[in-house]
Formats: sequence, C-alpha cells, structure tokens
Amino acid sequence: MKKNILITGGAGFIGSHVIRLFVNKYPNTNIINLDKLTYAGNLENISDIDKKDNYKFIKGDITNADFIYDLFKKYDFEGVIHLAAESHVDRSITNPNEFINTNVFGTANLLNAAKDAWKDNYSDKLFYHISTDEVYGSLGETGLFTETTAYDPRSPYSASKASSDHLVRAYRHTYGLPTVISNCSNNYGANQFPEKLIPLSINNIKNNKQIPIYGKGENIRDWLFVQDHANAIELIYRKGKAGETYNIGGNNEWTNVDLIHRLCKVMDEELGKKKGTSEKLITFVKDRAGHDLRYAIDSSKLQTELGWKPSVTFEQGIVLTVKWYLENEKWLNNIISGDYKKYYQKQYHN
Repeated sequence: MKKNILITGGAGFIGSHVIRLFVNKYPNTNIINLDKLTYAGNLENISDIDKKDNYKFIKGDITNADFIYDLFKKYDFEGVIHLAAESHVDRSITNPNEFINTNVFGTANLLNAAKDAWKDNYSDKLFYHISTDEVYGSLGETGLFTETTAYDPRSPYSASKASSDHLVRAYRHTYGLPTVISNCSNNYGANQFPEKLIPLSINNIKNNKQIPIYGKGENIRDWLFVQDHANAIELIYRKGKAGETYNIGGNNEWTNVDLIHRLCKVMDEELGKKKGTSEKLITFVKDRAGHDLRYAIDSSKLQTELGWKPSVTFEQGIVLTVKWYLENEKWLNNIISGDYKKYYQKQYHN
C-alpha cells in the first residue's frame, strides 16, 4: 500500500510549490492536500497536477478538531507538513483573533490528532511545522537570526506563529512526538497572492498605478526564492533530525526601497519602457504599526548539516518572477476579479 503524507495549506503560495514538488518526486506516495481555500488559497496554482494518481485535494478547516481526527483515522498519515496559516501582517493587525484561531488552535488540533493516531508508535513518523523568521522579532543594523535566537514577536501574526512553534516543541518534549520546525525568510516567486509587496508592485507598475512603500522604505528583509524554499522543505522532511529547528534564508538582504527600485528596472526592461519610467510610480505612505526594522537569517546549519543552498541569486529570481507574472496575466486577473474561486466549483462540484 502507498504511504500517505498530509500537506496543509497546499493551495497557497508556498504550499502549492511544495505540493507540486512532492507529487512529482514521490509517485509511489499519496500526497493529501488539505486547504480551507480562504482568499489566498487558489487551486489554479496546482491545476497541472490535480489529475495525478498520487494526489488528492480535500477542502477542510484545521480549526475543526473532529474533522481533523477523522482525517487521520481515514488516511493513516506517515507524515504531516504543516503550512496552513494566516500570514499577512496587515490583516493580523486588523483581525488578530482570526490569526490566533487558525495558527494556534489549528496547529493544536493537528498535533493532537497526530499524537492520538500514532499512539506513541512514532517509528517513521514526522510532524513538520513550517514557521517564519518574524517570530524572532527585529534586528538592528547587524547580526543574524539563528536557531537559538530568543523569540520576540512584534505583531499578532508573528505572535500566533511563535505560539504554534512553542506548542510543537511542547508536544515533542511532553509526548515524544517526532517534530521538526523550520523558520524561513520572506518568500517571492510565482503564484503569490497580490497583496504582498512584490506581486502588488508588479501589478501596479503594469497598470500604471502608484507603488506604495511604508515609511521611508528603510525596512530590510532577507528574500528567498519560493522554489528554493520548497526544495529546503523536501530536504528537511527527508533528512532533518527530529527535534531540530532549521532556519531557511536567502542570504539576500534588501531595503524595501532598494528592492522596489530593482523591480522597477526589471519591469521597464521587460515592458520595453524608458529607463526610470516605473520609478515615478513610487509613493511613500504612513508606516505600518509595529513595523520591524530588519530580518536576516543565518541558514548555515541547514547548509552544513543537510547540504542545502539557494539555487538562484535575487537578481536572477526577480527576473524569473517578473516574467512569470507578465506571462500569466490571466492568473493574475482571475485573482483580482475573484474568478479564481470558481475553479473549486468547476473541478469538485460537477
């Protein structure tokens, strides 16, 4: 019989890349994609694999404990890769309870179901929890986040993710549940929902709209190409040591304003516009509440112990990203219009 792996949030930005990688790399393993299909969940992201024999999509909510228990009983998962989360900081400031419910209680439901389903027979089992570098707080001009950096979350989003990280470690120490955690830096690439900085800016430039930048644009982020993140997740799932934490970063720091200037340059080149045209759209807006100054990840543990490294530079990755959005205008328009929500009805409610 084929083994079953549960991947939560597999219709989202990062999750869709992870789902595709696992489905294609492990044809003899059933990959179960559990996603609630909130506003950021889009099955069009993985339409190329939805007919694969080893792939199954299930629409469901991780905050529904009974549903999660039944799912574990039915499929006897050998592993869980948990990506499902509310992740947009601005939305967490407006509606923190939604983030607490999904990111904390949802994670607890999955942990409880795994613990009870595996019944202390943890051989060849793994609960892999994907987290964020934002749990570490904010850095000054120097230094890097390591796996031992003390937690200091500054937003409802990062606090909810920090809480879920603590729960995962608690279940490891209390029940012996085989768990692993990874904390990643900002991702960019294809299929990202256009509320995030890079796809939002690409779409605005394409439509000659203003590009909003918080404050003076001095906030610094470490940017990671999403396919490199997916490769790291697969490697950690396969070779990572239970009980360990691995930081995943691009070693690629940019201030927001410098990133947007670089993006404008690439957009001008790809659209055949005069140099400097897109930069005229840059608009500085009131800074976000509690806006962390700098994130930077030290991923040397992952590179040294498991042999991972980024496959592209940011200069290469941003060109690939821009080209993808320009070549997939229908996908972007479906997101903006809301038509992407019809895919589920078409595929699963005939």
